[in-house]
Amino acid sequence: MQNRTLSILQKLERLPAGLRLFSWLVAFKAPYFSSVHPVFLTLEPGYAKARISNRRSVRNHLGTVHAIAMANLCEFVGGTLMEISISPEMRWIPRGMTIRYLGLARTDLTAECRIENFGWCDAQDVLLQVQVRDTSGSVVSEAEIPMYVSPRSKGNH
Repeated sequence: MQNRTLSILQKLERLPAGLRLFSWLVAFKAPYFSSVHPVFLTLEPGYAKARISNRRSVRNHLGTVHAIAMANLCEFVGGTLMEISISPEMRWIPRGMTIRYLGLARTDLTAECRIENFGWCDAQDVLLQVQVRDTSGSVVSEAEIPMYVSPRSKGNH
């Protein structure tokens, strides 16, 4: 049995602008994400990459991308990646996030995350690492998101 969110993604990917539409659906389901207008560039089990534009609505008083906008992007990438990578018998929940701001974000940004060996079947902690880069490729932020993965209750798929 395939994960429902992954099935939706795969159907939408066949359409022009399918990843953009999927990104919009994720932000519709979790409205806070829409505040940064994230768009997936790549999304598949085990790997995700998304971007946000350096627009006025995400800037701070210095004219750079606000730190919390970067954190929002990290959670968008990490959470959605978990959702499409996990088996339908399992569930996940974030236990927190540690984020380091390493440089001024003056351009559009991309966040990237990988998960190795995601065939979990027992309860466990999984640590996601997300890197945010500017258009020159410099890492401007790094986040660690501990996720708790556990079996779903029966009848709750």
